[in-house]
Amino acid sequence: VDSGSSRSLENTINKIFNKMSTLANPPSILEMPQEIKKSCGDKQVEITVERIKVAKSLKEKQSNDLEKVAFKRKAEGDEKPAGKKEAKIIELDSLLITMPLPHIPLKNIMDVEVKLVYVDEENVSYEFVESYPSTGNQPTCRAAEIVDPLHGPNFSVLPQIDKWLQVALKDASSCYRQKKYAVAAGQFRTALELCSKGAVLGKPFEASAEDIASVASFIETKLVACYLRMRKPDLALNHAHRSIVLNPAYFRNHLRQATVFRCLERYSEAARSAMIADYMFWLCGGSEHGISKLIKLYWQAMIEEAITRAESFSVMYTPFATKIRADKIEKVKEVFTKIHPAYVEYIYTDFQGLHVLPQTVDWASFPPQQYLLTLGFKNKEDGKFLEKVSSRKLPTFTEHKTPFGLLTREDTVRHMETMGKRILPILDFIRGTQLNGSFRACSGVMEKLQYASLLSRLQRVKEQSQVINQAMAELATIPYLQDISQQEAELLQSLMADAMDTLEGRRNDEERVWNTIQKVGRIEDFLYQLEDSFLKTKKLRTARRQKTKMKRLQTAQQS
Repeated sequence: VDSGSSRSLENTINKIFNKMSTLANPPSILEMPQEIKKSCGDKQVEITVERIKVAKSLKEKQSNDLEKVAFKRKAEGDEKPAGKKEAKIIELDSLLITMPLPHIPLKNIMDVEVKLVYVDEENVSYEFVESYPSTGNQPTCRAAEIVDPLHGPNFSVLPQIDKWLQVALKDASSCYRQKKYAVAAGQFRTALELCSKGAVLGKPFEASAEDIASVASFIETKLVACYLRMRKPDLALNHAHRSIVLNPAYFRNHLRQATVFRCLERYSEAARSAMIADYMFWLCGGSEHGISKLIKLYWQAMIEEAITRAESFSVMYTPFATKIRADKIEKVKEVFTKIHPAYVEYIYTDFQGLHVLPQTVDWASFPPQQYLLTLGFKNKEDGKFLEKVSSRKLPTFTEHKTPFGLLTREDTVRHMETMGKRILPILDFIRGTQLNGSFRACSGVMEKLQYASLLSRLQRVKEQSQVINQAMAELATIPYLQDISQQEAELLQSLMADAMDTLEGRRNDEERVWNTIQKVGRIEDFLYQLEDSFLKTKKLRTARRQKTKMKRLQTAQQS
């Protein structure tokens, strides 16, 4: 073998193992000395590019049947006389009202978790993404499970697990079945360390980055299960996020994250995770109606719990078929006022994206039933603030009076509290029924990264790590939820690379992408303020001139 090729291959494998080492380490990596930190942003970008292609192929595959249905409907529609298409709103007496809410018993929620979250505990299985040669076949993201060779048959067509890793996982699973969860967690952490040292697959030099990531994702999910059994969801959270970063196409990873959020009483985020789990199950070819029904039940329970616990606002979902006119919006607001009279200080209608609900959604329909979301606030300032934030083109949330100056510590604390208490909770709730992710204002991803920067300035390292891991999980999932342009793909790659660099503790002079975007947003706001000030001054000046001119005319007439 050529020595140059060997060195190149070794460098590639080292990059992959460096990535695994970063993900296996605890959040304290942010506090490690610079000289022992290594970069893996380039490899993350490479994997992100590949996943964008896979996600696009998956959506094209699922859309084939939907396109046939669309053409059929269009053909049928052409035979009918054309008529003016208006917004179709269901009559007001049949609006979906979310209060009072039906109560889903905790036992039903726990049953879903037992069946779908704590699954396959008796066997060691690995969630590989099936790969296909470049023959035009569409890839799929259905998990291919490999039973541990020590307990059952193996499939030669799928990657072979390293023998030392097999032993470590077997011991960890044995402890788990004996309900020795703390010991099992320690052994699963040891397995992650083996991954970081290269002990993942039997033929490491032939292993793809995706296969390595799938094994590590499996171990992360086992750690999630251990910590949940130990009733320590705070320790499970980062592992849940990383399992999605490593394998975003597997629906159970999202459902496990939803369970962690539920245990932490973060119900809006749990609702979004459950919604994505249900969508991923359909997107990747899941055909078992019973599983989808259980996920939807879980999603519904999380939404209802989030609404019940909300104190500062109330909510109403209005089903519709086409774009709603302004007069219909006013009608919706009138109904909201009658239903929720205590929450009418400010009524906000979300035009940023369409919403879906678990009671009616059918991902295979064309399109699924959509809803308009209306929020009513007790505090007028909260509603105005949300309206102002959502109207911005770029996600900028600090009321920064000097956009070219640095934030003081007091300003940083104030902005952090504003984002943590007034912005992110509302955005999380909105996104609990809004599938599409994006990078615009109110999308939730950029906001979390900017929030992480504020935490970093205040040296709140543990919270910063958790927020960045969560944002990375969102970023890894975006290509599966919507079509993205080339420009958005490049932005996604930059965000993933910068987020990984931040987790590694790399410090350089370059601005993080999200901070640059925020700075541009501040400058844009500053320019708009200058424009408004100029126009107001011009209007006043014109009024004075007119007044002076009138006085002169009156004086001339009198003389």
